[in-house]
Amino acid sequence: MPEPGSGAQTLTLDPGHLDVAALAWGPADGRLVLCLHGFPDSAWGWRAFAPLLAERGLRVVAPFARGYAPTGPAPDGDYHIGALMYDALAVYRALGAPDDAVLIGHDWGAFTANAIAGYPDSPFAEHISMAIPPVGAIARTRGSLAEQLRMAPRQLRNSWYILFFQLPGLPERLLPAIIPRLWKDWGPPGYPLGRELEAALAALPSPAHRRAAVGYYRALVRPSRPARRYADLHRWCFELPRVPILHLQGAQDGAMLARYAESIEPVLPTGSRVVTLPSAGHFLQIEQPGAAAEAVLRYLGDRSGAR
Repeated sequence: MPEPGSGAQTLTLDPGHLDVAALAWGPADGRLVLCLHGFPDSAWGWRAFAPLLAERGLRVVAPFARGYAPTGPAPDGDYHIGALMYDALAVYRALGAPDDAVLIGHDWGAFTANAIAGYPDSPFAEHISMAIPPVGAIARTRGSLAEQLRMAPRQLRNSWYILFFQLPGLPERLLPAIIPRLWKDWGPPGYPLGRELEAALAALPSPAHRRAAVGYYRALVRPSRPARRYADLHRWCFELPRVPILHLQGAQDGAMLARYAESIEPVLPTGSRVVTLPSAGHFLQIEQPGAAAEAVLRYLGDRSGAR
């Protein structure tokens, strides 16, 4: 349920394969901006960012991803990136499939947005990622061996939770204690943990939901294949974007080293842009919603002016 004064509407979408709950802001006839959240977060993570776009006449819709309440765990148990792409495209169609729609993704949502930007048949007019640069771009701009060796130990230390999540059973049980630590480690020093953290914990209320959240990381690391319906999409998940993108990165991100994003712009399609927010950590749309919204609106305005 929307909180008093949040300005959010509740939507229930039935794209045909999974009942999806979503929050929405802005006029129903505004340009669609589909915002995809990541871990450990929920659609409520957009509640400070989305109204800033809605004030400019945009229709912002933020679905709760598969496995995040009130959306249920995936009936097929599949959490590969191809499945997340399938969900995003299905929600887009359920919202009318407008040809000028904007896709924004953060964290796992960024994996999804970047993958769709690399998919030859993306229906979105604009693609924006936050916190996770396109893997295909990182692979082409890793720098010298010496630089990679300097960065690797720190990134591996930041990514300890990914390896921990491969253990059977234990991560699901400990997740309510792990999530506050991750929020503290990933944000700027001293950033207050408040209702956003509470919303992230509330989105994983049961063992089944927590198993789903961990399942994203198991699908990423373990040798497995997505279900047949997702396979054609999944093969594009780590490709270089085929269309211009905007990537936003927090300079103080404690999950993904900002250095990985600093050098990717030259290998991205013409018209792409990389913007670093100096005061932001991993959750840019929560920690610096004004700066993140301003960067998005400026990019969309410049792109419209260039057409």
